[in-house]
Amino acid sequence: MGVIPEAAKPYPESIIRLLAMLSQSVVMDSGLAPRAPRNDPGMTDTGPLFVSSGDLIADRRYKWALDHVAQGDLAGAADILAQTIELAPSFATAWFALGAIRDQLGDHDGAVAAFEKAREADPDDYHGARLQLARLHAGEATPAMTQTYVRRLFDQYAARYDTALTERLAYRGPALLRDAVDLVLREAGRPLHFGVILDLGCGTGLAGAVFRPFAGRLVGIDLSPAMAAQAEAKGVYDRLVTADLVEALAKEAAGDTKYDATYDLAIAADVFVYVNDLAPIVAGVTRVLARDGLFAFTVETHAGDGVKLLPTLRYAHGEAYVRRVLAEAGFAIVHLAKSPVRTERGAPVDSLVVVAQPSTATSLAARS
Repeated sequence: MGVIPEAAKPYPESIIRLLAMLSQSVVMDSGLAPRAPRNDPGMTDTGPLFVSSGDLIADRRYKWALDHVAQGDLAGAADILAQTIELAPSFATAWFALGAIRDQLGDHDGAVAAFEKAREADPDDYHGARLQLARLHAGEATPAMTQTYVRRLFDQYAARYDTALTERLAYRGPALLRDAVDLVLREAGRPLHFGVILDLGCGTGLAGAVFRPFAGRLVGIDLSPAMAAQAEAKGVYDRLVTADLVEALAKEAAGDTKYDATYDLAIAADVFVYVNDLAPIVAGVTRVLARDGLFAFTVETHAGDGVKLLPTLRYAHGEAYVRRVLAEAGFAIVHLAKSPVRTERGAPVDSLVVVAQPSTATSLAARS
Protein backbone atom coordinates (compact mmCIF):
# COMPACT_ATOMS: atom_id res chain seq x y z
CA MET A 1 0.00 0.00 0.00
CA GLY A 2 0.93 3.64 0.19
CA VAL A 3 -0.45 7.07 -0.45
CA ILE A 4 -3.17 7.65 -3.01
CA PRO A 5 -2.60 10.38 -5.62
CA GLU A 6 -4.69 13.54 -5.22
CA ALA A 7 -5.66 12.37 -1.73
CA ALA A 8 -5.43 15.91 -0.37
CA LYS A 9 -8.88 16.54 -1.74
CA PRO A 10 -11.87 15.26 0.27
CA TYR A 11 -12.96 13.25 -2.77
CA PRO A 12 -10.80 11.01 -5.02
CA GLU A 13 -10.44 13.66 -7.74
CA SER A 14 -12.69 16.61 -8.61
CA ILE A 15 -16.41 16.41 -7.85
CA ILE A 16 -17.16 15.77 -11.53
CA ARG A 17 -14.57 13.01 -11.88
CA LEU A 18 -15.72 11.47 -8.61
CA LEU A 19 -19.28 11.21 -9.78
CA ALA A 20 -18.17 10.06 -13.20
CA MET A 21 -16.40 7.16 -11.52
CA LEU A 22 -19.50 6.53 -9.44
CA SER A 23 -21.40 6.04 -12.68
CA GLN A 24 -19.36 2.99 -13.67
CA SER A 25 -21.65 0.04 -13.15
CA VAL A 26 -21.16 -2.94 -10.90
CA VAL A 27 -23.66 -5.63 -10.00
CA MET A 28 -24.41 -7.00 -6.59
CA ASP A 29 -23.94 -10.31 -4.88
CA SER A 30 -25.67 -10.99 -1.58
CA GLY A 31 -24.35 -9.09 1.40
CA LEU A 32 -23.65 -5.91 -0.59
CA ALA A 33 -20.39 -7.26 -2.00
CA PRO A 34 -19.72 -5.52 -5.34
CA ARG A 35 -18.23 -7.28 -8.32
CA ALA A 36 -17.56 -5.93 -11.78
CA PRO A 37 -19.60 -7.20 -14.72
CA ARG A 38 -17.59 -9.49 -16.96
CA ASN A 39 -16.45 -8.10 -20.30
CA ASP A 40 -17.81 -4.65 -19.52
CA PRO A 41 -16.10 -2.27 -21.99
CA GLY A 42 -17.02 0.67 -19.77
CA MET A 43 -14.76 -0.48 -16.96
CA THR A 44 -11.43 1.33 -16.64
CA ASP A 45 -8.40 1.24 -14.36
CA THR A 46 -10.08 3.81 -12.11
CA GLY A 47 -12.15 0.95 -10.73
CA PRO A 48 -15.90 0.69 -10.31
CA LEU A 49 -17.56 2.87 -7.69
CA PHE A 50 -21.18 2.79 -8.75
CA VAL A 51 -23.34 0.12 -7.12
CA SER A 52 -26.70 -0.28 -8.83
CA SER A 53 -29.88 0.33 -6.85
CA GLY A 54 -31.54 -2.57 -8.62
CA ASP A 55 -34.15 -0.14 -9.95
CA LEU A 56 -33.55 0.86 -13.58
CA ILE A 57 -35.50 4.11 -13.25
CA ALA A 58 -33.54 5.11 -10.16
CA ASP A 59 -30.27 4.26 -11.88
CA ARG A 60 -31.22 6.37 -14.89
CA ARG A 61 -32.16 9.29 -12.67
CA TYR A 62 -28.82 8.96 -10.94
CA LYS A 63 -26.95 9.20 -14.24
CA TRP A 64 -29.13 12.13 -15.22
CA ALA A 65 -27.94 13.84 -12.05
CA LEU A 66 -24.35 13.23 -13.17
CA ASP A 67 -25.10 15.02 -16.41
CA HIS A 68 -26.15 18.07 -14.39
CA VAL A 69 -22.94 17.87 -12.38
CA ALA A 70 -20.90 17.78 -15.58
CA GLN A 71 -22.70 20.96 -16.70
CA GLY A 72 -21.89 22.66 -13.40
CA ASP A 73 -25.47 22.50 -12.11
CA LEU A 74 -24.84 21.02 -8.66
CA ALA A 75 -28.12 22.29 -7.22
CA GLY A 76 -30.05 20.62 -10.02
CA ALA A 77 -28.11 17.40 -9.51
CA ALA A 78 -28.94 17.46 -5.81
CA ASP A 79 -32.64 17.85 -6.58
CA ILE A 80 -32.60 14.89 -8.97
CA LEU A 81 -30.71 12.74 -6.45
CA ALA A 82 -33.27 13.61 -3.79
CA GLN A 83 -35.96 12.29 -6.15
CA THR A 84 -33.83 9.25 -6.92
CA ILE A 85 -33.55 8.14 -3.32
CA GLU A 86 -37.29 8.49 -2.91
CA LEU A 87 -37.54 5.73 -5.51
CA ALA A 88 -34.70 3.68 -3.99
CA PRO A 89 -34.20 4.58 -0.30
CA SER A 90 -31.30 2.10 0.09
CA PHE A 91 -29.36 3.39 -2.94
CA ALA A 92 -25.99 3.84 -1.19
CA THR A 93 -24.19 5.32 -4.20
CA ALA A 94 -26.85 7.97 -4.67
CA TRP A 95 -26.78 8.89 -0.98
CA PHE A 96 -22.98 9.20 -1.10
CA ALA A 97 -23.12 11.35 -4.24
CA LEU A 98 -25.78 13.55 -2.68
CA GLY A 99 -23.56 14.00 0.37
CA ALA A 100 -20.62 14.98 -1.80
CA ILE A 101 -22.68 17.50 -3.77
CA ARG A 102 -24.28 19.02 -0.69
CA ASP A 103 -20.83 19.39 0.83
CA GLN A 104 -19.65 21.20 -2.30
CA LEU A 105 -22.68 23.48 -2.02
CA GLY A 106 -21.81 24.33 1.58
CA ASP A 107 -24.77 22.44 3.06
CA HIS A 108 -22.97 20.83 6.01
CA ASP A 109 -26.02 19.39 7.76
CA GLY A 110 -27.47 18.09 4.52
CA ALA A 111 -24.16 16.44 3.61
CA VAL A 112 -23.95 14.78 7.02
CA ALA A 113 -27.50 13.46 6.70
CA ALA A 114 -26.79 12.00 3.26
CA PHE A 115 -23.50 10.39 4.29
CA GLU A 116 -25.24 8.86 7.31
CA LYS A 117 -27.82 7.31 4.98
CA ALA A 118 -25.02 6.03 2.72
CA ARG A 119 -23.34 4.42 5.72
CA GLU A 120 -26.60 2.82 6.85
CA ALA A 121 -27.32 1.47 3.37
CA ASP A 122 -23.80 0.04 2.99
CA PRO A 123 -22.40 -1.47 6.22
CA ASP A 124 -19.19 -2.44 4.39
CA ASP A 125 -18.67 1.25 3.58
CA TYR A 126 -17.57 0.66 -0.01
CA HIS A 127 -17.51 4.41 -0.74
CA GLY A 128 -16.01 5.60 2.57
CA ALA A 129 -19.01 7.44 3.99
CA ARG A 130 -17.82 7.03 7.58
CA LEU A 131 -14.59 8.83 6.69
CA GLN A 132 -16.52 11.69 5.13
CA LEU A 133 -18.58 11.93 8.31
CA ALA A 134 -15.42 12.10 10.39
CA ARG A 135 -14.04 14.81 8.10
CA LEU A 136 -17.23 16.77 8.66
CA HIS A 137 -16.88 16.27 12.44
CA ALA A 138 -19.91 14.01 12.66
CA GLY A 139 -19.72 10.67 14.45
CA GLU A 140 -16.52 8.85 15.34
CA ALA A 141 -13.40 11.01 14.99
CA THR A 142 -11.04 8.30 13.73
CA PRO A 143 -13.15 5.44 12.36
CA ALA A 144 -11.42 2.34 11.07
CA MET A 145 -11.37 1.97 7.31
CA THR A 146 -13.22 -1.15 6.24
CA GLN A 147 -11.47 -3.85 4.26
CA THR A 148 -13.99 -3.31 1.46
CA TYR A 149 -13.16 0.39 1.24
CA VAL A 150 -9.38 -0.07 1.33
CA ARG A 151 -9.46 -2.91 -1.20
CA ARG A 152 -11.56 -0.83 -3.59
CA LEU A 153 -9.37 2.22 -3.10
CA PHE A 154 -6.17 0.41 -4.06
CA ASP A 155 -7.69 -1.78 -6.74
CA GLN A 156 -8.84 1.49 -8.30
CA TYR A 157 -5.32 2.97 -8.53
CA ALA A 158 -3.15 -0.11 -9.00
CA ALA A 159 -2.42 0.27 -12.71
CA ARG A 160 -1.09 3.81 -12.41
CA TYR A 161 0.04 3.76 -8.80
CA ASP A 162 3.83 3.59 -9.29
CA THR A 163 3.91 6.41 -11.81
CA ALA A 164 1.78 8.67 -9.67
CA LEU A 165 3.88 8.18 -6.54
CA THR A 166 7.32 8.41 -8.08
CA GLU A 167 6.64 11.17 -10.60
CA ARG A 168 4.13 13.37 -8.75
CA LEU A 169 4.62 12.87 -5.03
CA ALA A 170 8.43 12.57 -4.73
CA TYR A 171 7.87 9.34 -2.83
CA ARG A 172 10.93 7.97 -1.03
CA GLY A 173 9.54 5.86 1.82
CA PRO A 174 11.29 2.59 0.87
CA ALA A 175 14.67 4.30 0.45
CA LEU A 176 14.33 6.00 3.83
CA LEU A 177 13.51 2.67 5.47
CA ARG A 178 16.49 1.00 3.82
CA ASP A 179 18.82 3.78 4.95
CA ALA A 180 17.48 3.66 8.52
CA VAL A 181 17.89 -0.12 8.75
CA ASP A 182 21.35 0.11 7.21
CA LEU A 183 22.38 2.75 9.76
CA VAL A 184 21.18 0.65 12.69
CA LEU A 185 23.01 -2.43 11.45
CA ARG A 186 26.24 -0.61 10.63
CA GLU A 187 26.37 0.84 14.13
CA ALA A 188 25.86 -2.68 15.50
CA GLY A 189 28.53 -4.13 13.23
CA ARG A 190 26.01 -6.26 11.33
CA PRO A 191 25.72 -6.58 7.54
CA LEU A 192 22.67 -5.36 5.66
CA HIS A 193 21.26 -8.79 4.93
CA PHE A 194 18.32 -10.80 6.23
CA GLY A 195 17.32 -14.42 5.81
CA VAL A 196 13.62 -13.63 5.36
CA ILE A 197 11.97 -10.22 5.01
CA LEU A 198 8.23 -9.62 5.44
CA ASP A 199 6.78 -6.66 3.50
CA LEU A 200 3.52 -5.62 5.17
CA GLY A 201 1.09 -3.89 2.82
CA CYS A 202 3.51 -4.54 -0.01
CA GLY A 203 1.31 -2.85 -2.61
CA THR A 204 2.86 -2.91 -6.07
CA GLY A 205 6.26 -3.89 -4.70
CA LEU A 206 8.04 -0.53 -4.50
CA ALA A 207 9.55 -1.38 -1.11
CA GLY A 208 10.14 -4.98 -2.12
CA ALA A 209 12.27 -3.88 -5.05
CA VAL A 210 14.43 -1.77 -2.71
CA PHE A 211 14.91 -4.54 -0.13
CA ARG A 212 15.21 -7.50 -2.51
CA PRO A 213 19.04 -7.32 -2.77
CA PHE A 214 19.28 -7.71 1.01
CA ALA A 215 16.90 -10.67 1.42
CA GLY A 216 17.40 -14.39 1.15
CA ARG A 217 13.62 -14.64 0.81
CA LEU A 218 11.04 -11.88 0.46
CA VAL A 219 7.37 -12.28 1.37
CA GLY A 220 4.68 -9.69 0.68
CA ILE A 221 1.18 -9.26 2.10
CA ASP A 222 -1.45 -6.91 0.69
CA LEU A 223 -5.21 -6.60 0.88
CA SER A 224 -5.68 -5.50 -2.74
CA PRO A 225 -5.61 -8.21 -5.41
CA ALA A 226 -4.87 -5.64 -8.12
CA MET A 227 -1.89 -4.22 -6.20
CA ALA A 228 -0.59 -7.73 -5.49
CA ALA A 229 -0.85 -8.53 -9.19
CA GLN A 230 1.36 -5.54 -9.97
CA ALA A 231 3.84 -6.73 -7.34
CA GLU A 232 3.88 -10.23 -8.78
CA ALA A 233 4.68 -8.81 -12.21
CA LYS A 234 7.86 -7.25 -10.78
CA GLY A 235 9.16 -10.71 -9.90
CA VAL A 236 10.84 -9.62 -6.65
CA TYR A 237 8.80 -11.66 -4.15
CA ASP A 238 9.24 -15.32 -3.31
CA ARG A 239 5.71 -15.43 -1.92
CA LEU A 240 2.73 -13.07 -2.09
CA VAL A 241 -0.32 -13.26 0.17
CA THR A 242 -3.53 -11.38 -0.56
CA ALA A 243 -5.15 -10.85 2.83
CA ASP A 244 -5.83 -8.47 5.68
CA LEU A 245 -2.61 -7.82 7.62
CA VAL A 246 -3.88 -8.78 11.06
CA GLU A 247 -5.48 -11.97 9.75
CA ALA A 248 -2.40 -12.92 7.72
CA LEU A 249 -0.05 -12.34 10.66
CA ALA A 250 -2.26 -14.51 12.88
CA LYS A 251 -2.09 -17.36 10.36
CA GLU A 252 1.68 -17.03 10.06
CA ALA A 253 2.09 -17.07 13.84
CA ALA A 254 -0.20 -20.10 14.19
CA GLY A 255 1.79 -22.04 11.64
CA ASP A 256 -1.21 -22.25 9.32
CA THR A 257 1.08 -21.91 6.29
CA LYS A 258 3.76 -24.31 5.15
CA TYR A 259 6.15 -21.46 4.52
CA ASP A 260 8.01 -18.93 6.66
CA ALA A 261 6.84 -18.62 10.26
CA THR A 262 9.66 -16.37 11.52
CA TYR A 263 11.01 -13.24 9.89
CA ASP A 264 14.29 -11.40 10.38
CA LEU A 265 12.93 -8.06 9.19
CA ALA A 266 9.38 -6.76 8.87
CA ILE A 267 8.80 -3.53 6.94
CA ALA A 268 5.73 -1.35 6.40
CA ALA A 269 6.29 1.53 3.99
CA ASP A 270 3.44 4.07 4.17
CA VAL A 271 0.92 1.42 5.11
CA PHE A 272 -0.12 2.78 8.47
CA VAL A 273 -1.64 5.94 6.98
CA TYR A 274 -4.66 3.70 6.33
CA VAL A 275 -4.72 2.12 9.80
CA ASN A 276 -6.22 3.98 12.74
CA ASP A 277 -5.20 1.55 15.51
CA LEU A 278 -1.67 0.22 15.07
CA ALA A 279 -1.74 -2.05 18.13
CA PRO A 280 -3.21 -5.21 16.50
CA ILE A 281 -0.68 -5.15 13.64
CA VAL A 282 2.27 -4.38 15.92
CA ALA A 283 1.21 -7.20 18.23
CA GLY A 284 0.99 -9.52 15.22
CA VAL A 285 4.52 -8.60 14.15
CA THR A 286 5.89 -9.55 17.58
CA ARG A 287 4.60 -13.08 17.07
CA VAL A 288 6.36 -13.64 13.74
CA LEU A 289 9.59 -11.69 14.24
CA ALA A 290 12.84 -13.44 15.15
CA ARG A 291 14.27 -12.66 18.59
CA ASP A 292 16.99 -10.46 17.07
CA GLY A 293 14.79 -9.25 14.21
CA LEU A 294 13.91 -5.68 13.26
CA PHE A 295 10.63 -3.93 12.54
CA ALA A 296 10.92 -0.85 10.31
CA PHE A 297 8.02 1.36 9.24
CA THR A 298 6.90 4.87 8.39
CA VAL A 299 3.91 6.87 9.60
CA GLU A 300 2.55 10.29 8.90
CA THR A 301 2.64 12.26 12.11
CA HIS A 302 1.29 15.36 13.83
CA ALA A 303 2.32 17.55 16.74
CA GLY A 304 -0.15 16.09 19.23
CA ASP A 305 -0.62 12.68 20.79
CA GLY A 306 -2.86 9.89 19.62
CA VAL A 307 -4.31 9.31 16.16
CA LYS A 308 -5.74 11.98 13.89
CA LEU A 309 -7.70 11.67 10.65
CA LEU A 310 -6.27 14.28 8.31
CA PRO A 311 -8.25 16.20 5.64
CA THR A 312 -6.51 13.89 3.16
CA LEU A 313 -8.50 10.99 4.68
CA ARG A 314 -5.27 9.40 5.92
CA TYR A 315 -4.28 8.85 9.53
CA ALA A 316 -1.44 10.62 11.28
CA HIS A 317 0.03 9.04 14.42
CA GLY A 318 1.65 11.16 17.12
CA GLU A 319 5.17 10.26 18.19
CA ALA A 320 4.08 9.57 21.78
CA TYR A 321 1.39 7.21 20.49
CA VAL A 322 3.89 5.32 18.32
CA ARG A 323 6.29 4.95 21.24
CA ARG A 324 3.49 3.74 23.52
CA VAL A 325 2.14 1.13 21.09
CA LEU A 326 5.62 -0.28 20.46
CA ALA A 327 6.46 -0.43 24.17
CA GLU A 328 3.18 -2.17 25.02
CA ALA A 329 3.93 -4.81 22.37
CA GLY A 330 7.41 -5.44 23.75
CA PHE A 331 9.44 -3.42 21.26
CA ALA A 332 12.36 -1.10 21.94
CA ILE A 333 12.98 1.75 19.50
CA VAL A 334 16.50 1.76 18.07
CA HIS A 335 15.93 4.51 15.49
CA LEU A 336 13.32 7.23 15.17
CA ALA A 337 13.71 10.18 12.84
CA LYS A 338 11.43 12.86 11.46
CA SER A 339 11.74 12.85 7.70
CA PRO A 340 9.13 13.47 4.98
CA VAL A 341 8.48 10.37 2.93
CA ARG A 342 6.78 12.34 0.15
CA THR A 343 5.27 15.69 -0.75
CA GLU A 344 1.67 16.90 -0.78
CA ARG A 345 0.97 19.72 -3.25
CA GLY A 346 4.67 20.43 -3.32
CA ALA A 347 5.09 20.58 0.47
CA PRO A 348 6.85 17.91 2.56
CA VAL A 349 4.57 15.70 4.65
CA ASP A 350 5.50 15.32 8.33
CA SER A 351 6.50 11.70 8.83
CA LEU A 352 8.38 9.39 11.17
CA VAL A 353 10.83 6.69 10.12
CA VAL A 354 11.04 4.08 12.86
CA VAL A 355 13.15 0.97 13.47
CA ALA A 356 12.40 -1.19 16.51
CA GLN A 357 13.53 -4.52 17.90
CA PRO A 358 12.09 -6.92 20.48
CA SER A 359 13.02 -5.60 23.92
CA THR A 360 14.38 -9.03 24.81
CA ALA A 361 16.99 -8.85 22.04
CA THR A 362 20.58 -7.72 22.49
CA SER A 363 20.25 -3.96 22.48
CA LEU A 364 21.29 -2.02 19.39
CA ALA A 365 22.32 1.62 19.66
CA ALA A 366 19.22 3.79 19.94
CA ARG A 367 18.93 6.86 17.71
CA SER A 368 15.80 8.88 18.34
